Amino acid sequence: MTEGTLAGKVAIVTGSSSGIGEATARSLAAVGALVVVNSRQSTEAGEALAAELPGAVYLQADVADPAGVEALVAGTLEAHGRLDILVNNAGTTQLIAHHDLEAATVEVWRRIFEVNVFGTWQLTVACTPHLQASGDGVIVNVSSLAGHRPTGSSIPYAASKAALSHMTLLLANVLGPAVRVNAVAPGLVDTPWTEDWDTLKAGVRAMAPLQRTATPEDVAHVILGLVGARYVTGEVVLVDGGLHLR
Repeated sequence: MTEGTLAGKVAIVTGSSSGIGEATARSLAAVGALVVVNSRQSTEAGEALAAELPGAVYLQADVADPAGVEALVAGTLEAHGRLDILVNNAGTTQLIAHHDLEAATVEVWRRIFEVNVFGTWQLTVACTPHLQASGDGVIVNVSSLAGHRPTGSSIPYAASKAALSHMTLLLANVLGPAVRVNAVAPGLVDTPWTEDWDTLKAGVRAMAPLQRTATPEDVAHVILGLVGARYVTGEVVLVDGGLHLR
């Protein structure tokens, strides 16, 4: 996309005070979109990012909280009067070895699914009428390679991302032609979450054909491509440097 391609378009990017969300917000703003920066807690970082991006606003909201979802959508419409793009990036996890079944309690499953699956669902439902009214609405979900391969930070996390990837296909099937729905499924990305995962990063560098882990910008580049790909829907794009091949 070139500068101005998304001029006048409004985009919500959840979980965008750092990492993939921040890189996506910057990428969308660079081509003209008016971005709604969002986070559950990092108010200072979110406000600072919004201040950097032309026309951006920051709205604090927890996507797992129905009241937070309502406030996020209402605040977006109050600020910009429309919604064209939704990037469901907000997520959570807990690092639990897959063989440690007892550590993956029902409470852990519930907490992860509340954000990664239920939160994404309820925000998508709330945004859908406004995306349909846009006439060219776009949803991009941020899933994970862990939803497609037996890997990931924990079994509950991997299962939540598998649910999100399949939800992407189901939504694409029912929301066309007014709204396109796609997803990215990154492998290991260098974010604040993973900054001390040195052993895992070394393993990825040794195995993946591209011999490195992803940067947030690598993932944001694909998200931006899906936003602009007007004849693509129902796709989950692996962004893992070819790790799935090994």
